[in-house]
Amino acid sequence: MDDDQAIHRLKGGDISGLDNLVTRYQNKAVRMAFLITQDEPMAEDVVQDVFVRVYQRIRHFDETLPFEPYLMRSVLNAALNAVQKGSKWAPASASNDMDALENLLVEAASVEDQVEFNQCKQEILAALRKLPPRQRAAVVQRYYLGLSENEMSERLDAPAGTVKWLLNAARTRLRTLLRSQRRLL
Repeated sequence: MDDDQAIHRLKGGDISGLDNLVTRYQNKAVRMAFLITQDEPMAEDVVQDVFVRVYQRIRHFDETLPFEPYLMRSVLNAALNAVQKGSKWAPASASNDMDALENLLVEAASVEDQVEFNQCKQEILAALRKLPPRQRAAVVQRYYLGLSENEMSERLDAPAGTVKWLLNAARTRLRTLLRSQRRLL
C-alpha cells in the first residue's frame, strides 16, 4: 500500500492506513527527532504525538501533496518545540547516543579505524549538542537526512537565504567546537 492509499483509507476511517504510515516512516522520524532533541524517550514521544495529530487532522491533509515532507516537517517542528519547552533539558549519555545512532553510521573496516571512527562520532555528537536547536535541526536535515537546501527551504517554509544562513552558522560553530575539543585531547 502506498502513501496515497494509506491516506485514503485513513480518511475513510480505516486505521490500517495509519499502521502503514507508521511502519513506513517511524524509524526515520524517530531518528530525526532524536538528532534534534538528543533524548531518545523525548524523540519517541514527539513522533508518537505527531502520528496522533496526523490521525486527528488527516481530513485536512491535501492528498495532492506528498505525505513524507509534511510528516517530517511536523516532526521537526514538534522536536524543536519539545527542546524549547524543556527548561531542564539534559541530553542522554554519550553511550546511549552511540547506540541510538549506530544504524546511521557506517562500520569502520579495521579495529584501529573503528576506534578512530567512534572517537570522531563522539566528538561530532558532543559538538552537535552544543548547537542551538534550529541550527542542530538544519544540520540534521542536511547531513543526516540528506535534504538539499531547496528541500529544506520548502519543508521549513523559509527563504533559501535563511536556510543557507542557518547551515553556515551551524558549520562555523561546529568547526570551532571541534577544533577546541581536539586541542583539549
